[in-house]
Amino acid sequence: MIKNVIFDMGNVLIYFNRDVFLDRVGLKNPEDRELLNREVYLSLEWSRMDRGSLSDEQAADIIAQRVPERLRDTVHKLVNEWDRPILPIKGMEALVRELKANGYGIFLLSNASLRQHHYWQNIPGWDCFDGTLISADVHLVKPQPEIYELLCQTFSLKKEECVFIDDATPNVEGAFFTGMPAIVFHDDVKELRKKLNEIGVRCER
Repeated sequence: MIKNVIFDMGNVLIYFNRDVFLDRVGLKNPEDRELLNREVYLSLEWSRMDRGSLSDEQAADIIAQRVPERLRDTVHKLVNEWDRPILPIKGMEALVRELKANGYGIFLLSNASLRQHHYWQNIPGWDCFDGTLISADVHLVKPQPEIYELLCQTFSLKKEECVFIDDATPNVEGAFFTGMPAIVFHDDVKELRKKLNEIGVRCER
């Protein structure tokens, strides 16, 4: 029986949309947009932030050295201000609060940088969570099996009593590989509710 629901954060609780972030900083030139998307969001440094081997500021400083001087301030904004404002996924807060009211444990397992702790309380529904485990804090990232094991050890969870929700198929497969039921989220809360119902989780469709 499922007793706990574990959520990813980006593109599950909130949108992480690189085009929106590039628009916010006023980038209109297609070549500049392509360059900064690649050098910021698709960079090794971004992955290292998620693993906690670089701080956000350290990563931005390194990335900035690879782009033209006129774009260096923009790099820092893209790294440090993408969450201003947060973009909630419609219907997800209501689902989280309903699951909490129905007695389920609610947890977060996210690949995110150390700065996550500064904006977490701006995410609707954050107050319903019984525990959070952030990759940068533990120097492990999804889909490494160890991070799912650590989540369960940290919060005394039984894998077979949990369901993990993530938008990235490799991360869902990582949870499944460790013996944890898991669902791929396709930006459709109605579909997610249906899938939760199918495995016995109480929530209205």
